[in-house]
Amino acid sequence: MTDEDLSPARFGAAFLQFLGDIHRNTPAPGPVLADRIHAHVGGDAAAFPIFTEAFDTFDHPNLQVALDDYLSEASSRESMLIGIANDQKQYLQTVLSVIVSGGGMGMPPFVEGPVDYITFHLADRMLSCVQYGIYLIRDDGNPLVVAVIGPGEMHGRQKIRIEVLSTEREIGQAFVSDIRERMSRLNVYRGHVISLSPGRLDMGAQSLVAFHTLPSVPRDNVILPAELLERIERHTFIFAEHADTLRAAGRSLKRGMLLYGPPGTGKTLTLMYLIGRMKGRTVLLTTGLGMGLLDPVMQMARSLAPSMVILEDVDLIAEERGMPHSSGGLLFELLNQLDGLEDDADLIFALTTNRPEILEPALAARPGRVDLAVELPLPDAAARRKLLRLYGEGLELVDVDLESFARETDGASPAYIKELLRRASVLAAIEATEGNGALNVTAAHLTRAIEELSEGGRLARRILGFQHADDGPEFPIEPGFPGSHWAPWPVP
Repeated sequence: MTDEDLSPARFGAAFLQFLGDIHRNTPAPGPVLADRIHAHVGGDAAAFPIFTEAFDTFDHPNLQVALDDYLSEASSRESMLIGIANDQKQYLQTVLSVIVSGGGMGMPPFVEGPVDYITFHLADRMLSCVQYGIYLIRDDGNPLVVAVIGPGEMHGRQKIRIEVLSTEREIGQAFVSDIRERMSRLNVYRGHVISLSPGRLDMGAQSLVAFHTLPSVPRDNVILPAELLERIERHTFIFAEHADTLRAAGRSLKRGMLLYGPPGTGKTLTLMYLIGRMKGRTVLLTTGLGMGLLDPVMQMARSLAPSMVILEDVDLIAEERGMPHSSGGLLFELLNQLDGLEDDADLIFALTTNRPEILEPALAARPGRVDLAVELPLPDAAARRKLLRLYGEGLELVDVDLESFARETDGASPAYIKELLRRASVLAAIEATEGNGALNVTAAHLTRAIEELSEGGRLARRILGFQHADDGPEFPIEPGFPGSHWAPWPVP
């Protein structure tokens, strides 16, 4: 053979064949998966169809719950779970087709190994989910091969998927449809308060969804004008109580609500109260970086209806298109998502902002996006007295004239008054000579706490939720939001 006969192309082909021969002739370290699958289906598995279904990574627990439910449902179903021992499995676009065809070019045969699991932390338990594994199922005599394949390292594959091999096309298709139905019916997120956070992706897909346990907020703790609170209740849980009647009448059930006002006026507290009144409704909390996941948030809201999506500080993505540094892409996505939702789905979208004057007008001007906008203003003197009593619970207010301090805190938000009582109680605790019994808070403690809160000047007061009359209007915007509440607090 001359040098000319050994061209690079011929050499490469010969070398590749040499590597393949080595792999084929090397004894497998364990039972070959292809042989197990061929035996299970009773023939050449490569001749049968394979159905592939992909799911978002946050649906991994739902897939596992659905598979477990399917396998435990009928006594006629038998199954065996085996692992995949191959260090290339996370790089492949498909797995079953490669296994049953004897492995890829230059790859050793796939052999049985340990099942790979990943653990998800759910609301009430930890759930171990199959990350890489193959179920050999026999349902009433019909063989099924179901491979669970986790997110891949290449090709940007960030989804969990199943590959289903069946001797009958109809049986494979029916299995995939059955699993999807079970995933929806047994969804582990239904009825919980959850959030999606891309900032947790570096901790693994199992940390993408966080469950939240919120404190119960009694109605009496929401210090708002009675008429205003009633309108908010009517637009949310009272509306939901009549959802079936409204749906039968052809009325749209999706609705949006904007709560706006100075910092500390109770927007978040009001939402926590509403969540407590709607037991069983799935709530998705979205703020900050989570707003970059609007698409999966809306997808989950639709599939988990009745649901409520809370978009806090919506001005972060819904600023005027012409303003510097506005997040136009997320704004357009939000508007498209709101417009594209089905009318018969019981979905509530609650938006909050401290800066309504810069919101994109299109967000609030069109019914179906936001159809109720409510201003939560600073409390009047009567409300401030209630707040002083509320946040003074558990303390002994000694020689404290609540009427006097209600006047002195004119312009204070509920958050400011809560902080005022906290600081006063700290001062009282430091001065207390005995460590048990009720904590005695005096007028002097409250006065000193007010002085400390005022030391930072106007900026500090505004940060803590205090607006003096000399500071000017908080929101110099023209009336025009649909359903807006513009009336001031009643004069006591």
